[in-house]
Amino acid sequence: MSNISVCASCGIAEVDEVKLKECSACNLVRYCSDECQKNHATYHKEACKKRAAELRDELLFKQPDGTHRGDCPICMIPLPLNKKSIIMSCCSKLICRGCHYANQKREYEGRIEHACPFCREPIPSTDEGFEKQRMKRIKVNDPVAMRREGVVQYKKGDYSSAFEYFARAAELGDAEAHYQLSLLYDEGHGVEKDRGKEIYHLEEAAIGGHPDARFNIGFEEDESGNIERAVKHWIISANLGDDGSIKTLMALFKQGKVSKDVLALPSVHTRPP
Repeated sequence: MSNISVCASCGIAEVDEVKLKECSACNLVRYCSDECQKNHATYHKEACKKRAAELRDELLFKQPDGTHRGDCPICMIPLPLNKKSIIMSCCSKLICRGCHYANQKREYEGRIEHACPFCREPIPSTDEGFEKQRMKRIKVNDPVAMRREGVVQYKKGDYSSAFEYFARAAELGDAEAHYQLSLLYDEGHGVEKDRGKEIYHLEEAAIGGHPDARFNIGFEEDESGNIERAVKHWIISANLGDDGSIKTLMALFKQGKVSKDVLALPSVHTRPP
């Protein structure tokens, strides 16, 4: 009987006819109904908030396996952070320069039509052709194409449309779109300035492996007086190859604000603060 779960509000045990559901915010307690969860909210509020924050930090301070740019889908080598890669409008794949060059060489030597090195779709010869391919990808809910259209609208000065495309892409898990939304909330373009939402989208982008977002969060934490949290963010970003984070950590080391042991500790980026 000790292994049987009970409702945190009314105490009813989970049996065949009673199914309990966990509190989605903290996973600490379970309830038999929405009414019981509502009745218990006053007693559970503080513990729930504390545990939810702990779970968020566990996720936020976990070292990503790679950056948000991922690997080249052809050679499977991690894509560089310097953005010297080729985005294909036909399939929204990001191709490394090496594979792009190899494809061009193959086409030239074989005297064959220029096509995407990944999906082999013909490459458009006009801007209108690229736009047509991008809009086709958007219709099938491609977050990369949505985000790219958001960039196009932003450059046109249509910030409201840019926000809508970035928001749609972010809902589908695109880390770069979350980063772009953080910039809009910071600038107040297309939306009202909102520091809370800016930080939220920076965190979502950072969790997705976006070094620039992680770098910015570090400065937000530093300005708030949370240097330990800032350093952990910069260590994670540095491990992803971000030059800005590496330089910042070296400057802090020279100033005596961070020790060699902290910088050398391999597990520091895997533990919550």
